[in-house]
Amino acid sequence: MSETQPDPQQTDQPVTPVLTAKQAKRANATVIGMLIATGLTLALCLVPVLLNPAPKMQARNVDVAAAANQAAGDAGYRPLALELPDGWSANYARWNAGTNDGVPNWEVGYVTPDTEFISLTQTNAANPTWVFEHTGDSTVSGERPAGGITWELRDSSNGDATLVGEIDGQTLLLSGSADLAEFDVLAEHAVRELRGN
Repeated sequence: MSETQPDPQQTDQPVTPVLTAKQAKRANATVIGMLIATGLTLALCLVPVLLNPAPKMQARNVDVAAAANQAAGDAGYRPLALELPDGWSANYARWNAGTNDGVPNWEVGYVTPDTEFISLTQTNAANPTWVFEHTGDSTVSGERPAGGITWELRDSSNGDATLVGEIDGQTLLLSGSADLAEFDVLAEHAVRELRGN
């Protein structure tokens, strides 16, 4: 028996496939077609997104005075039912019994004349933890005079602002996306109402 001798031409080098010109053209056409299809799909998805602006707050004209009268017995104080200038409206008014955080509070959501939003939260049982939780990730950025008192101004990372005020044993939080001038209008009416002016 004779042993087979290895062919000197064979090596352990990997074989590199060689594509013909037609095969290379078809391979490139597939990649280019996929990129074109992806680009067209993204363009079709972006068109409706860019043509539809973000929805603004819608006015619902809730009867805040009626809701405040119902909540007054539970609150132990007079919940605010502000009479604001034309263009303002309320889209909710509710009594929160404080079952989750231990601080019962009255809350009203207002839509401003510029269709921005400000919520008013009123309580006579606030504590620093509750204020911190209700102002989210906001940081104290200064003070703002409005309605004859000085409010603590807080700014959040999403651009919303919060005014925190203490009036005659009650804490008010005004929070939202509106311009600070509109916060001033709400603050002035709230202070006037609480002081009976």
